[in-house]
Amino acid sequence: MITSPSTIEPRHFRDVMGHLPTGVVVVAGRRRTGEPAGLVVGTFQSLSLDPPLVSFSVALTSSSWPKIRPAGRFSASVLAAGQEDVCRALSSKREDKFSAVDWHESPHGTPRISGAHAWIDCETRHELDGGDHVIVIARVRHLEAGDGDPLVFHRGRLGEIRS
Repeated sequence: MITSPSTIEPRHFRDVMGHLPTGVVVVAGRRRTGEPAGLVVGTFQSLSLDPPLVSFSVALTSSSWPKIRPAGRFSASVLAAGQEDVCRALSSKREDKFSAVDWHESPHGTPRISGAHAWIDCETRHELDGGDHVIVIARVRHLEAGDGDPLVFHRGRLGEIRS
């Protein structure tokens, strides 16, 4: 049976879409005060090779993205297997969530998570309407890969895959 979009229950939508494993990425930048701010996203992806662009989505209710947005740049840290505690700390609503996380500054002055699987330094280019989310498109300025395996989110749980 095919249902119309208006009859799809949000919980059912979330449960079905949860069957798709996603990477766990910390998007982090600097507040106007210079302090780090960040959020965890599971929607980070490559968008274009020429020019090099990435995109991710952030909920309209996010209290972290408005702290990062004014700077116009951020680092995306692809969390590594074993960094579940980092994910939990940065997913919290605490103001001082970076106090419990080991991080360092990128060459572009943005916070990077130490021990991450990869880092991508970006400049925001566009924000698009995405329903109850904003779709952010950003230009990649620098990127590096670390060692190990990525942390993934699948069916409501954090875990890892082996390469």
